[in-house]
Amino acid sequence: MFGLWTVGIEARLVYMQVFQYNNFIARAQKQQMRTITAPAKRGEIVDRGGRVLAYSVDAESIFADPSEIEDAGGVAAAVCGALDECSPADRQAMEKKLRGSGQFAYLQRKVSPDEEQRVRALKLKGVGFLKESRRYYPNKELAAHVLGYVGLDNAGLGGLESAYDSQVRGREGRLLVQTDARQQRLFSQVERPATAGATLELTVDHYLQFVAERELRAGVEENRAASGSAVIMDPNTGEILAMANYPTFNPNTFGSVRDDARRNRAVQDLYEPGSTFKIVTASAALEEHVIKPEDPVECGGGRITFGSRVIRDTHAYGTLAFTDVLVKSSNIGAIKVGMRLGPERLSEYVSRFGFGQALAPDFRGENAGIVWNPARLDTSALASVSMGYQVGVTPVQMATAVSSVANGGTLYEPRIVRAVIKDGTRFDVEHKALRRTISEETAAELTTIMEQVVERGTATAAKIAGFTIAGKTGTAQKLVDHHYSRSEYNASFVGFVPSRKPALTIIVVIDSPHANGYYGGTVAAPIFKRIAEESLRHLGIGPTINAPPPVLVARNDDAMEAQPVRASAAIAPAALLATVETDADVMPDLHGMSAREAVRVLTKLGMTARMAGDGFVLDQSPAAGVGLGSTEAAVLKLGRRPLPAGGAPQ
Repeated sequence: MFGLWTVGIEARLVYMQVFQYNNFIARAQKQQMRTITAPAKRGEIVDRGGRVLAYSVDAESIFADPSEIEDAGGVAAAVCGALDECSPADRQAMEKKLRGSGQFAYLQRKVSPDEEQRVRALKLKGVGFLKESRRYYPNKELAAHVLGYVGLDNAGLGGLESAYDSQVRGREGRLLVQTDARQQRLFSQVERPATAGATLELTVDHYLQFVAERELRAGVEENRAASGSAVIMDPNTGEILAMANYPTFNPNTFGSVRDDARRNRAVQDLYEPGSTFKIVTASAALEEHVIKPEDPVECGGGRITFGSRVIRDTHAYGTLAFTDVLVKSSNIGAIKVGMRLGPERLSEYVSRFGFGQALAPDFRGENAGIVWNPARLDTSALASVSMGYQVGVTPVQMATAVSSVANGGTLYEPRIVRAVIKDGTRFDVEHKALRRTISEETAAELTTIMEQVVERGTATAAKIAGFTIAGKTGTAQKLVDHHYSRSEYNASFVGFVPSRKPALTIIVVIDSPHANGYYGGTVAAPIFKRIAEESLRHLGIGPTINAPPPVLVARNDDAMEAQPVRASAAIAPAALLATVETDADVMPDLHGMSAREAVRVLTKLGMTARMAGDGFVLDQSPAAGVGLGSTEAAVLKLGRRPLPAGGAPQ
């Protein structure tokens, strides 16, 4: 019996140590060795001045080994009681995890330092802590829709956090830990170190973003509107300096708000632009030489019909100059011009200006918009498109299109990421010119018309003392239950400032105002003005009308001779063009010219014009006959004072 017992023991040992060796080794390693994921630290997001908008901090997560938990209900209740927010449903979910068969379960991710200390003080068996990375937004709501937010698994879920997740997220590490029978750590070994993600530098200006959000919120609340968007763009590069939406949210607690508040309306929401879209109609008409600014347009007493459909103007206009069609925002006048263009040519310019296309590569989920196929654009639909209806656009698309007018006819790709910085190496995002929309001459003519919209038209509320502003208002009925509402409108204003050497393009769109009317000129234009005033002050851009003279420093240099100045003489417009071609280094005499003629002459000289007033040139700077040197802009004072037969001013 002793011999049989000995043989049985030996046989069992052989079976366990030889045949079951790999199985027991695997089970031992599973109990004693644990691989822990070391989270990567996301890169920072900063504004164009280096101010931090988003960064990552270390936070403790609470986990448990269910195999060591004897009283799952008691442990769940104790942990839940130590947390700031833990509902009965959360406690039940926690208890269910503790009753599981696994060896690792998260009880609460990324807790606050106070919560961590309270749970540690409980000294619960089988409950431990794991250091993770938590995203933090120090400015709370500022640029929330641009930045987006990050989930518990350290993955970007919205905005730039999602669009650039693969670059900002970094790579997770792996840590091998060996423990004894009591789960005390014996040693640890890094299998793969975690690497930090890249830093994003944005085109956004921290202060301009604050101004845009502040004034937009005030405007939405003042007008008792449903929502609003505002975008500030550099028209010469396509860089977005600010992008604001209201309602907004705090990305630190993004889960506590509705999905509607987290939507970036500036790139995702479509609206019918109304009269701001007349800029496209006017650009096409001027570029195709269908009409001139001074040509008359019969507005039919403010009424036009297409079968049973009747379209009316706000006022019953008779015959208007084409300039006044935009200044007074006549729908009938815009329709008449659109009819002259025809569906093919108008649709071509709609496409040229970027409508119906996703333009901004930095935004996931950007809405491309809705435009007509020119083959299906019948007479009634052509009338609607000409005045800004039956097209769906986003605020960013409209700001981009108007920026191309501001910069002389180039459509730039809108960007909000300025550079990606990885391992100390900076990769700049290049400005990308997509195409030419209109010629410089057409852009100058249209700018002159848009200046009149602000000076004496529907947007006088956008005036800023000391600056010339070019812009256009828009008021469009909203579609409600497939019918145009008589009480719900989109009010908008888009413009650029200073108009003749633009630094900023700003668009404001207000959805469903119900307090101070619903017109773009009374709702959106005042918001534009407040944003523009503060932005110009912040950027240090001085007045363009009656600007203070620069401070000159005398230079005593005997070798330097004064440049001779020729006396100016009255030059008739017909002779002026020849003079410009033969003597382009001298300022011509522009007195008596119309604004259009003066702009055309200055464009040939490679100069821009800053104009005040309307009518004919009464005064100019530099004076006629002065050497131009490096002068880039001329200041022209316009008026309606009659001129003598010779053309020279009185």
